[in-house]
Amino acid sequence: MPESILILDHGSQYTQLIARRVRELNVYCEIHPFSKAQQFADDPNIKGVILSGSPSSVHEPNAPDTDLSGLQGRVPVLAVCYGAQLLAKRAGAPVERSKVREYGRAHLSTISENHLFDGIDAGTQVWMSHGDTITAPSEAMEVIASTDDVPVAAYRLLDGLTYAVQFHPEVYHTTDGLQLLHNFVLGICNASGDWTPHGFVEHTVERLKQELGNDKVVLALSGGVDSSVAALLLDRAIDERLHCIFVDNGLLRKDEYARVLESYRHLGLNITGVDARSEFYAALKGLEDPEEKRKAIGSTFIDVFDREAHRISDVKWLGQGTIYPDVIESVSVNGPSVTIKSHHNVGGLPARMKLKVVEPLRLLFKDEVRRVGRELGLDPNILGRHPFPGPGLAIRILGEITPEKVALLQEVDHIFIQGLRDEGLYDQVWQAGAILLPVRSVGVMGDERTYENAVALRAVTSTDGMTADWCHLPYEFLARISNSIINRVRGVNRVVYDISSKPPATIEWE
Repeated sequence: MPESILILDHGSQYTQLIARRVRELNVYCEIHPFSKAQQFADDPNIKGVILSGSPSSVHEPNAPDTDLSGLQGRVPVLAVCYGAQLLAKRAGAPVERSKVREYGRAHLSTISENHLFDGIDAGTQVWMSHGDTITAPSEAMEVIASTDDVPVAAYRLLDGLTYAVQFHPEVYHTTDGLQLLHNFVLGICNASGDWTPHGFVEHTVERLKQELGNDKVVLALSGGVDSSVAALLLDRAIDERLHCIFVDNGLLRKDEYARVLESYRHLGLNITGVDARSEFYAALKGLEDPEEKRKAIGSTFIDVFDREAHRISDVKWLGQGTIYPDVIESVSVNGPSVTIKSHHNVGGLPARMKLKVVEPLRLLFKDEVRRVGRELGLDPNILGRHPFPGPGLAIRILGEITPEKVALLQEVDHIFIQGLRDEGLYDQVWQAGAILLPVRSVGVMGDERTYENAVALRAVTSTDGMTADWCHLPYEFLARISNSIINRVRGVNRVVYDISSKPPATIEWE
């Protein structure tokens, strides 16, 4: 493992954001549950530790209680929010429940001279989100920043290596948050800042060569960024011993199967295309419930992929495009989160196929995957592709799936997506698509009454898909797209635009 910042998670909604900010500084970091701290007590690669916030109060009997022995005093520590309260309480400072929960923007009224705040001036905006407050310092602490309402907004323990902030430096609303993390990670921890896409590619390819040797790997390609970048890394390491399979489930965008398959072949990948549309349509026949549809698609995919993989002799590994947020979720503080919808990745496939799993991207966030893909020369059309759900158009057709409904939605979706590209709007949108509603409405075309389908258009902005806002596309553009869809797609006479944000709505309708 390269030199690293260890992030100990107490269950904060912002923990992933801490890691993303550290990675922006070209420094490698990993998130682990607070209970795993002792696994790293003697790790020479750890350059520093960051303690996350938490929804818990330090006064709760089962509140996270991180054991920092072997770390604190050996390497620098930065405690954020709950972490700051925990270490303050241990240092003998009074930590009291706030009469009013302090949440939102605040300004540091005083900052003392210290390395954590180098280049940051008094008056800077910070983001508070806490129900407990450190009301005064103990003799073991030095206050290094305050607000008008929070006397101990930041402090340093007199051991010289432990810093703490009551606010969240990782969020956008803390104006100089990245500078503060820069000061801690690159200054106080003295990290080298050499975690780059080029370095990742070199290190990963070498590791894959050693790990895989002369073995064969089979990998399912989806046309998306993650599986494509994983394939290029594996191809660079083992060349023709990588066998890629691209399945047409009949639920892709218009002409996408042929177009993406050709792109992969231009990249020199050893790929087999499989037309399994009829199998998927048969499995979906009569199903209307979203979860049932997802499970039918997943089960059918496993059957198809398993069959195709068995055509290749002596395969020992299954390649997957798992990325770091998936890994973090599986080892979260409180266990995996409540299932909102079944995940579309190939769950259960390794057990059935008795293969070892190789995941070249399991350490990367989505934006890092794209940077690595650019380094590897991935086709820009794949690299910049919007996220697309694993079940495809099946969860954008509300109700039962039929080939006729898929064909209709493909045409609507094509007009919308191509319109975004033609108007130069595509790259401003995180994800876009069309939804076929189980609704028919009265309309008039020429002198005739119509009673046809309604479709919804959806476009959102986001950084990671965890939260999203509806995209404020120009009215003139939406008017042209609506007119084009109604005139060109037989069976549609009404177009609506979804202006729901996530939360409370999800990006997809099913």
